[in-house]
Amino acid sequence: MAKSTIFKVTFINNGKLYEVYAKQVSQSSLLGFIEIGDYVFDKNSGIVIDPSEERLKKEFSDIKRSYIPMHSVIRIDEVKKKGISKISDLPKNGNVISPFTGSPLVTPNTDKPGSD
Repeated sequence: MAKSTIFKVTFINNGKLYEVYAKQVSQSSLLGFIEIGDYVFDKNSGIVIDPSEERLKKEFSDIKRSYIPMHSVIRIDEVKKKGISKISDLPKNGNVISPFTGSPLVTPNTDKPGSD
């Protein structure tokens, strides 16, 4: 039986750094977005090891697919096995992670013939 691929996606959301695991990651048909689907969480119903993973489970429990803005995505890795999903604070010093804030990916063409 073929083993399914798992991706670790790291992105910024509401001033926090999210790390989630999913089986599907692709470029969205919505311009400028990454599509994430089929989230992978531990099935354990016992002791809570990491409260942020429980928070993520609850946040994404009814979500079939998410569309994350490309400029919010820090990294996408294909991994051998699922790790712990988590939400953490952005670094205050040292290696600062900041989203791309440059010009838009696509600019409209305002030079129309005969628009003088």
